[in-house]
Amino acid sequence: MARISGIDLPKNKRGEIGLTYIYGIGRSLSVQILAEAGIDKNKKVQDWNDDEQTTIRNIINEKFKVEGALRSETQMNIKRLMDIGCYRGVRHRIGLPLRGQSTKNNARTRKGKKKTVANKKKAAKG
Repeated sequence: MARISGIDLPKNKRGEIGLTYIYGIGRSLSVQILAEAGIDKNKKVQDWNDDEQTTIRNIINEKFKVEGALRSETQMNIKRLMDIGCYRGVRHRIGLPLRGQSTKNNARTRKGKKKTVANKKKAAKG
């Protein structure tokens, strides 16, 4: 079992896919890391020896910000936007989409479950 940046990589997957289980590493970055380490991207994670694991671990630690450090940086960036009160910060604060999307009909991911507003009852004639 390969453990990199506090994440147990799935042992029966190809190296290219296995590295994407680390937050902050996608397909293109995983291919780049494996090329730099000199490891075939099709080689399974379970077939990596200790030297290869150490090489990958060192490359990731010295060149990339992943997992906790990346998450905290993202949160700090969002907090900074909220503190300076810019448009994006305000949209974060009230939980609406920030990149110009329409909110009349969609945006349920950001707005959450529908809150139905009941119609006013008409006064009975009599």
